[in-house]
Amino acid sequence: MMSTLDVINKLPAAFDREAADGIAGTIQLNISTPVHVTVADGELRVTEGTADDPDATLTSSDEDLLAILRGEADGVASFLAGKLQVEGDLQLAKEFPGLLDPAALA
Repeated sequence: MMSTLDVINKLPAAFDREAADGIAGTIQLNISTPVHVTVADGELRVTEGTADDPDATLTSSDEDLLAILRGEADGVASFLAGKLQVEGDLQLAKEFPGLLDPAALA
């Protein structure tokens, strides 16, 4: 079984450049191992650690975040249920899962 970090490190391969047209920003993922994801110029980069000034911060359990990224759970529903906390750019946070191909994260 892949660790959460293994799945997060697959995000660049799961990234849909066309869906990300016009979207840019840094998203901090506060999970068991904090990482941040930067979307810019048609690329997605994953960096371990905490971003200096993220545009959006998502705080969740590893399991809940993976379910959202894999399309098994709805991000908005998870937010409303208290399973996902979002700070900063809510629109960027809402669009983030849609930039990924869930099948590539299985």
